[in-house]
Amino acid sequence: MTNNIAEKRRQQEEEDDEEDGDLDGWGERNYADERSWEALQEDESGLLRPLDNKAMYHAQYRRRLRSLSTASNSQRIQKGLIRFLYIVLDLSRAASVMDFRPSRMAVVAQNVEAFIREFFDQNPLSQIALVTIKDGVAYSLTELGGSPESHIKALMAKLECSGDSSLQNALELVHEYLDKIPSYGNREVLILYSALTTCDPGDIMETIQKCKKSKMRCSVIGLSAEMFICKHLCQETGGLYSVALDESHFRELILEHAPPPPAIAEFAIANLIKMGFPQRAAEGSISICSCHKESKVGEGYICPRCKARVCELPTECRICGLTLVSSPHLARSYHHLFPIAPFDEVKPSRQNELHRRSHKTCFGCQQSLVNPGNKPSLQVACPKCKQYFCLDCDIYIHESLHNCPGCESLRAS
Repeated sequence: MTNNIAEKRRQQEEEDDEEDGDLDGWGERNYADERSWEALQEDESGLLRPLDNKAMYHAQYRRRLRSLSTASNSQRIQKGLIRFLYIVLDLSRAASVMDFRPSRMAVVAQNVEAFIREFFDQNPLSQIALVTIKDGVAYSLTELGGSPESHIKALMAKLECSGDSSLQNALELVHEYLDKIPSYGNREVLILYSALTTCDPGDIMETIQKCKKSKMRCSVIGLSAEMFICKHLCQETGGLYSVALDESHFRELILEHAPPPPAIAEFAIANLIKMGFPQRAAEGSISICSCHKESKVGEGYICPRCKARVCELPTECRICGLTLVSSPHLARSYHHLFPIAPFDEVKPSRQNELHRRSHKTCFGCQQSLVNPGNKPSLQVACPKCKQYFCLDCDIYIHESLHNCPGCESLRAS
C-alpha cells in the first residue's frame, strides 16, 4: 500500500516537471516571436513581405555618414586624437527592470562590451575607465587604460543591481580623476543612466559647474524617460543627451560616441607631446612589471627612458610618466583627420547601363553585383576613382579600412 502511494506521488511529480518544461518552452517561443509584426512591411501591391534588414541598416548608416560629412565640410573641425573617457554605468535597482530584454543591465553590459572594442579600434591612443553606481555610491571599477579585455573582464565580474542611483557622486568621482589629466587630452564622460531619480548628498548644480570649469564633456544615454538634470548636464558641458527607445536604438546611440568629438576650443591649440616607442621585451627575460608590481617572463614592453617594464600599449609609464605608444597606433589615429568622402548611390537607370557594360562585380570583394534573375543589386560608386562597390564593402571601407581600394590602386600605378 505504501509502495503504491509513493509510486503515484513520483508519477505526479514527473508530470508536473513535464508541464513546467512545456511552460518554459512556451515562454521562450513567446519571447522569440514577440513583436514579430515589426519584421513585416507592405509592398507596392499591398502584400506583406519580410523587412530587408540589410538595406535598412545600410540606409541608416549612410544617413549618419552623410550628416557627419556635411558637418565636417561646413567648417574645419579639429578633433582630439587622445581621449580619456569614463563610462559610468547605473547599476541601481532600476537596471533590473525588464522593459529591455532580458533586462536593462544585460543590454547595457552587452553593448558596452561592443562599444569598448569599437572605441579602441577607432581611438588607439585613447584610454577608458569604468565607474558603477549602486546603493547611492559611485565605485571605480577600472582605472584608465588601453586594454579592452581587462575592462570587459572587470565589468562582467561585477554585474549586480541594488539600491538607488546618485548622479552627483558619480560626477564627483569622475571629476577627481579627470581634473588631473593633461591639457592635450580630451576629458569625456559617458553616462548610461537607468533610473528616473538621483539621490544626491549635496547641490548637484555646483558639481555640474565644476565639471564645466574643468572642460569635461558629459554625455548621457537614458534607458527610461527624459530627465531635466541629465539634459541640463549635457547642455552645460557640451555633451549629447538621448533616450533609447529599444535595444537596437540603444546600440546605435552608444556607438555614435566611438568617433572622436570636436575638440574644445581652449584645448584645440597645437602643442607637442613627448612620446616613447618602447621595444618588446626579449623572450625568456624576467623582470618586474611596473603596472601590476609582479615578476613576468618574456612579455611586455621596455620604456625607452627609464627601462621600466609595462604590459600593454598605449599607456603612461608608472616610473617616469612618459606616454608610451606604438607606431601602428599613431598611424591608425590619423584617419579621423582625412576621412573618406561618402560614396554615391548608383541609381537604378545607371545600374542597368552599367550591367550592359559588364560592370558586374564589386571592385573590393569581387562578388557579383547581380541578383538572381539577372537583376542588378544595390551598389555605390567612389566619387574620385569611379569604381563600384557593394553595400558590405561600403561599410567596411568607411568604418574599418579608411582607405578606398580603387584610389589606392590608382596611386600605386
